[in-house]
Amino acid sequence: MPIITSPEAYHEEELYLDLRPSLGHPLYLKCEGFNLAGSIKLKAATAMVEAAERDGLLGPGSILVESSSGNLGVALGMLAAAKGYHFVCVTDSRCNPGTRRAIEALGNEVHVVTEPTLTGGLLGARLDHVRALCAADERYVWLNQYRNANSWQAHYHSTAPAIAKAFPDLGTLFVGAGTTGTLMGCARYFRAWHRPVRIVAVDTVGSVVFGGRPGPRNLPGLGASVRPPLLDESFVDDVVLVEEPDTIETCHRLARRGFLLGASTGTVVCGAGRWLSAHSGDGAAVAIAPDLGERYLDTVYQPDWIRDRYGEDALTPPENVPAQR
Repeated sequence: MPIITSPEAYHEEELYLDLRPSLGHPLYLKCEGFNLAGSIKLKAATAMVEAAERDGLLGPGSILVESSSGNLGVALGMLAAAKGYHFVCVTDSRCNPGTRRAIEALGNEVHVVTEPTLTGGLLGARLDHVRALCAADERYVWLNQYRNANSWQAHYHSTAPAIAKAFPDLGTLFVGAGTTGTLMGCARYFRAWHRPVRIVAVDTVGSVVFGGRPGPRNLPGLGASVRPPLLDESFVDDVVLVEEPDTIETCHRLARRGFLLGASTGTVVCGAGRWLSAHSGDGAAVAIAPDLGERYLDTVYQPDWIRDRYGEDALTPPENVPAQR
């Protein structure tokens, strides 16, 4: 029986979902939401905070500040509360209401940016806000997940080896792209593995991560309006772009099979299914699920929210969901 004294001490059991009955394709989903922070971001948050402490950047009186669409904010909020730091999360209007409440419940502040910059969108506005806070008060410590190598190293040393151990016959790995920390950590690990693995990145339409045209995006998590400094495209074999209504449809389809998953996960599963429909290959296919669905009950799983942003056609009535295979 594990007994812990702080959030980062808990490492979830390895859990994989077999999505063949739901998706119609052989795909295993590595669920990363079963930790106290509820998402894969606890790994990056822990690695960045511990590195900042080792380097002497964090100490008594420090105020952590970070730009986050939500999940990293919750993870940093937990760590800050456990370690005695104050934390300011800078997010934007797309952040799920439940996520904001969770960060605040941990005793932290949430600053919500509503006006995008001309070239950097809402992410650019968030980064400008963080820089302004740091310039005004030297107590602020910005971990900068967008450039912090500890972010991808956390997955190089944990996420990727766990997948390799569970699937020694791994052929294709699907990873969502946001800051690209998870993507780069896993891609770098499997580039050096004993057998080739195809790395397929999944991004959202409207994101500029892989050079796409910027466009409106309503869902937090994957995608970005600023190209991630961590990204090295030479480690990526293919890219799939997913429209947000397709993410919504996938989330609802999986929920009606009993799997309540987050929007980032819905995007990755949708992209993986599309890729598997068009390609064949050897070895197991695995996708990484960053989070679960509870924080999206006010958005992805709320019919009025969906209608307001995507129209009536984005909703998939239960009777139209294909029968289970």
